[in-house]
Amino acid sequence: MTIQDALYDVIGVGFGPSNLALAIALDDAVRRRGAICAHHFIEKQPGFIWHGGMLLPDSDMQISFIKDLVSLRDPTSPLTFINYLHEKGRLEAFINQKTFFPSRVEFNDYLGWVAARFEDRCSYGEEVVAIEPETAQGVVTCLRVRSRTGSGGETVRRAHNLVVATGGSPRVPAVFARLGGDARVFHSARYLDRIGELGLERQPAGRVAVIGGGQSAAEITLDLHNRFPELKVDLIFRGHALKPADDTPFVNEIFNPDFTDYVFGQTAARRDAIIREFRNTNYAVVDADLIEKIYAILYQQKVRRCTRLALFGRSEVTHAAAGADGLELVVVDGIAGTAGPRRYDAVVLATGYDRETGHRLLSALAPYVEDFAVDRDYRLRTRPDFRPQIHLQGTSETSHGLSDTLLSVLAVRSQEIADSLLAAKGRRGAPPDRRDIGPPPRRFAVNDD
Repeated sequence: MTIQDALYDVIGVGFGPSNLALAIALDDAVRRRGAICAHHFIEKQPGFIWHGGMLLPDSDMQISFIKDLVSLRDPTSPLTFINYLHEKGRLEAFINQKTFFPSRVEFNDYLGWVAARFEDRCSYGEEVVAIEPETAQGVVTCLRVRSRTGSGGETVRRAHNLVVATGGSPRVPAVFARLGGDARVFHSARYLDRIGELGLERQPAGRVAVIGGGQSAAEITLDLHNRFPELKVDLIFRGHALKPADDTPFVNEIFNPDFTDYVFGQTAARRDAIIREFRNTNYAVVDADLIEKIYAILYQQKVRRCTRLALFGRSEVTHAAAGADGLELVVVDGIAGTAGPRRYDAVVLATGYDRETGHRLLSALAPYVEDFAVDRDYRLRTRPDFRPQIHLQGTSETSHGLSDTLLSVLAVRSQEIADSLLAAKGRRGAPPDRRDIGPPPRRFAVNDD
């Protein structure tokens, strides 16, 4: 059964941090400017959670808490991380830790605290399956957004504009693709969901392989070592060594919002060179303190003459097969050129994410879109006979810089997109009848909890 829902000014696909920041920016426009902008979000998860599979007990954020959803744009907002701490009664205790980096568990709780304010603006448990044009006299005037629940129920909502922020899709190397149905092989995104189902605590001779050389791979390696006292863990990665992330002050300036202007203003070749130059801030790198923890474990193993954790750098898995008694990987040493089979009870793929640029979801709109390129305000370039605006969040690294997939620019980017959406509404003229767009956005009190 298909339900026909309302006409909105804006529909957001996905309700992670990017669209959550946009919800704040749009609400601020309502409170401060008296603007009317009916907006709604659709999220396929049953409730709000941020990287739930990687909320490890000892993992910390890698950026300052000040780069929350709103502080860089409006530090007086009631939805800052600081006010979250105040409302939770933990502000003084957090200060006493003398750190800029909260735990990932706490930051997820902050995001959920904010998301709860917008619960009436988000439909959880629905996956957007199609975006379709609605035309009048040869002009696309609005969009039909089709979403589906797990039980098969379908809803069609209409929108003047769209903001797509669906996040990344787990990247699975081709050698493991055909083992996708095996519960013993899974991506790091599902780590906490899966690791407790394997019975590793009952296997004193158990062995797990972690594939990857970045932060997630290192965190999972350490967690497995600590979680299962007898488990053997092999970390397999292509690099010569685990490399530290460069988070020094001058380099960190590439994540400042104004650096986005600089990157966008360059030629395509120059943008690519900038991204390659600074890849060691974000890709295949590990926090220095985590590297030191792993090195200390390896050193103590030498002292005790035992080996539970092993690092295999310069290595690549060339074959993977599943059997009743385990998983067999063929691992090639890139320098020695030697290869050999190894048996594991589980394999965790900490192999990163692919950023879907909208081609699949927006395929029905392809005739109206110009090469899926975006303008400075993250708006897709479209033909003159296409009136809706479509903004993309988190897929514009090649044009806007390395910060695009990270939290660093959320507060400012959301304001830029909100301004663009409100300007589009102004060009359309009078606001739609409120009977068509649902209730007005909720207003917040500072101490609303």
